[in-house]
Amino acid sequence: MNGITHALESTFDVPIIFSAIILTLIVTAIILGGVQRISKIATIVVPFMAIGYVIAALSVILLNMEKVPQAIITIVHAAFNPQAALGGAVGFTVMQAIQLGVARGIFSNESGLGSAPIAAAAAQTKEPVRQGLISMTGTFLDTIIVCTMTGLVIVISGAWAGDVKGAELTTTAFTQGLNSSFGAIIVTVGLVFFAFTTILGWCYYGERCFVYLTRGRTQYIKLYRLLFIALIASAPFLQLDTIWTLADIVNGLMAFPNLIALIALRKVIISETKDFFARLKTGKAE
Repeated sequence: MNGITHALESTFDVPIIFSAIILTLIVTAIILGGVQRISKIATIVVPFMAIGYVIAALSVILLNMEKVPQAIITIVHAAFNPQAALGGAVGFTVMQAIQLGVARGIFSNESGLGSAPIAAAAAQTKEPVRQGLISMTGTFLDTIIVCTMTGLVIVISGAWAGDVKGAELTTTAFTQGLNSSFGAIIVTVGLVFFAFTTILGWCYYGERCFVYLTRGRTQYIKLYRLLFIALIASAPFLQLDTIWTLADIVNGLMAFPNLIALIALRKVIISETKDFFARLKTGKAE
């Protein structure tokens, strides 16, 4: 929500308070009222926005191919020399840079958190291994492909050296990279749909957990939904650094028990995977 409201303000001069109220009302209508039409529209539009975003990023990269090698060198150099990238920040070590990179990587693809399997578990399939493989592609496409292209655009455009951050950094990079305000528009519109569906997705994740913990007691589910809406409404007015800190803390709290569970279940995972591929070779897998 914070990214949406600030991006709308930066690109279209929409007051944060106005967009925050409208988006909160829409989220409330969907969560409490079960308004399905908006969700269906989002699921239709998001793939097209994703394609549009990738095309825009590729356009910037292709139009500045001569800058790509230096951009890659800059990224690698900054990774192992964070003081230079951060203007000589005191005490910022390579270990801290790695820690920050891992934290942001987890935030982008949810690897190890145990959240994505909640949605994957709802899929209609008789082969859990196949569904697991499908889910794994999300990390590759999101982090390796999309995030790499975004990083190249930010460095190629020179926006990374400025004072902007968050969603505004990306919109500035695409505007400078394409030398057109169209870059900011496509990033902002894409961000609105991506972030909006992410809000709904995390609401679903949390609700499924609450259903399990409360054994499906309706009163607790309603309480969770109201609390979720309250947090969403307050998000646009929080400092970005505060949001990142909170996200890192809760991600760590999710990852720790989930990783322990993965280690405990490693034999089951290996057994199921071997069995699936063995049946796949003989044509017996469904």
